Amino acid sequence: MNRINKIQSIRDTLKKGGPSIGSWIQLPCASVAEIMGQSGYEWVAVDMEHGSITASQLPDLFRALELGNTLPLARLIEGNQKECKQALDAGAGGVIVPMVETSEQLEKIRLACSWPPSGTRGVGFSRANLFGKHFGSYSLEAQKPLLIAMIEHVRAVANLNEILAVQGLDAILVGPYDLSASMGITDQFDRPEFIEIMSKIKLLCKSANIASGIHVVAPSPIQLLDRVNEGYQFIAYSLDSVFLEKSAICPDLKG
Repeated sequence: MNRINKIQSIRDTLKKGGPSIGSWIQLPCASVAEIMGQSGYEWVAVDMEHGSITASQLPDLFRALELGNTLPLARLIEGNQKECKQALDAGAGGVIVPMVETSEQLEKIRLACSWPPSGTRGVGFSRANLFGKHFGSYSLEAQKPLLIAMIEHVRAVANLNEILAVQGLDAILVGPYDLSASMGITDQFDRPEFIEIMSKIKLLCKSANIASGIHVVAPSPIQLLDRVNEGYQFIAYSLDSVFLEKSAICPDLKG
């Protein structure tokens, strides 16, 4: 697949205010990734934070996703320089960074993701440029991979205006479980204070012209449409393990 064209297509969609629908994988299985890559999503995030996926498994998972013209992204563990380099050198079209709380933190990550002159990431042959065969064209992609910041703490919300002003940020993605936990109301998404903080995040994103995103964990097309109608743009629709868990339950033949 042509990653740079796919990246630009997603950016164009977000800038025009449209939704970009992706999904998520936690299972370190290339066959599962191939199925997900053929399922119609624009992008699929490979979860290195909560999944059991290692850096050495990324190339095969990314190849499988690319067979379906689906852009592979990596949800990093922490977002340090080593993780950024490994994921992008393996062929990720961008990174999703957990627990971003300050603009300074995000700026360091942005620099770690981009080749000079845009950043400080080391330049070299890798799977991302087919070990040098596509070095020239990849040099353009490596200037500005997709950058998604996860907003998962009340401290991040307090600093959100500054975070949204970081050059190169494409979207934010709310982590509702961690955000609610930081408020002392874990998983209580119907609480007025949680609804209020989510509304605040969306308003700040709209004002900054940065796409806001959310993860629709349960595979519900109705809920997905609701999130789109609410103004969310960068939306992860469920994940491989939940798709399997919801479909694998043995039917009750006694009732």
